[in-house]
Amino acid sequence: MSIDTDTARRVAKLARIQVPEADLPELANEFSAILGFIEQLNEVDIEGIEPMTSVTPQRLKRRTDVVTDGNQPQAVLKNAPDAREGFFAVPKVVE
Repeated sequence: MSIDTDTARRVAKLARIQVPEADLPELANEFSAILGFIEQLNEVDIEGIEPMTSVTPQRLKRRTDVVTDGNQPQAVLKNAPDAREGFFAVPKVVE
């Protein structure tokens, strides 16, 4: 797939990147090279191959999913502008 300078200009505008007019042909060539590489990757047969998280097989460490208060309520509430009875106090918005 080939990208022309108008498409490169449009992509730069959408990305909110200011690209000088003289650099647009080079940017278009880079975009074309990237899309060519993606097309090469799409040609690889990956049928039956499981996704990997790393090149070395490893199991992720797991912990039990237990809800706790963090055992630090005073440390958390000391940053609050207003705390009452162990909770954050906020202004009333509904009457």
